[in-house]
Amino acid sequence: MANLLRAVPVLALTAVAAIAASPAAASAASGGLSGRVTSTSTLPSIPLSRLGVADDRGVNLGGIGSDIFPTGRPGEYWTITDRGPNGLITIGTEKRRTFPTPDFNPTIVKVRATRGVLKVEQTIPLTTSSGKPVTGLPNQLPHDEQPYTYNASTPLQINPNGLDTEGIVRAADGTFWLVDEYGPSLVHVSSRGRVLARYTPRGLNLTGADYPVIEAFPAIYASRKVNRGFEGLGLLPGGDLVIGLQSPLLVPTKAAGEASLTSRLLRFNPRTGKVTAEYAYQFAPVSVVDPGQTNPAELKISSIVGIGPNTVLVQERTDQAARLYLADLRKATNLLGGRYDDPTTSPPWSRTRRR
Repeated sequence: MANLLRAVPVLALTAVAAIAASPAAASAASGGLSGRVTSTSTLPSIPLSRLGVADDRGVNLGGIGSDIFPTGRPGEYWTITDRGPNGLITIGTEKRRTFPTPDFNPTIVKVRATRGVLKVEQTIPLTTSSGKPVTGLPNQLPHDEQPYTYNASTPLQINPNGLDTEGIVRAADGTFWLVDEYGPSLVHVSSRGRVLARYTPRGLNLTGADYPVIEAFPAIYASRKVNRGFEGLGLLPGGDLVIGLQSPLLVPTKAAGEASLTSRLLRFNPRTGKVTAEYAYQFAPVSVVDPGQTNPAELKISSIVGIGPNTVLVQERTDQAARLYLADLRKATNLLGGRYDDPTTSPPWSRTRRR
């Protein structure tokens, strides 16, 4: 039987408001370790029109926290937006994904925190090989959701170039690596924002993109839960990347995936452009991460930070609470290319719990 990646708890975090109001409660929930706010910085109101959105509908830039990566200067960080403003509107029995600003373009944003203000120092819009905006619209149906206008009345055209960007790291050569939830995919971007390559699951057959698309991941990753693709991305000291799948795959059935406590991590070598390892990552029980929560489907991997050559810091969270764990990749079985990459295989860990 494969060895699951069982991480070591480091720190428990509750919602920021709860930390500020009751540090003792947060400490008790984490067995003595607690998080606390050391400083805050506020992003000024910046209309999306300043980022090239023709009709921003009064929406300001706000979603730059999909991930954050230090620039090497105190208080300065690279951040990445997500796909832009979106929501769900119910029409009859159907929930429709709306895009109030469909021309929003995912953007790398360099910010500096100083004197309580988060100052935008640079914006790098993501573009295709020919210099066109990638946009944040879904790529293909039925793999992705059908996008709609702001009031859910009219379908929007899908865009094979579209990216739902999440994690970000900056490589030693000045290029960026991002992860995306649609494919799910790993995206290599130049220092000026041009997409150099997008790595997707095998068999995804994404056509029509105006940049190179390389099928590099096991095909089973196309069975990701909608809006729960790749989210965490960590850079190891040697240059390898560790990619976190936000939620368990919906295999062998949707019900099994929703009940599972096991997601996956991938190790990727940028020099060869290939995956070198795959690990089963076991979540803590949802009630440990978020006391009072009972639905395991609320668990997500949202951030990964490389700590050592084979060690990563992983954030497990719900919408209300989070815990940080150290994971040693050497202690888990490399599943790559084995039967657990077969969508018909029933994973033996679907009902397992941490010991």
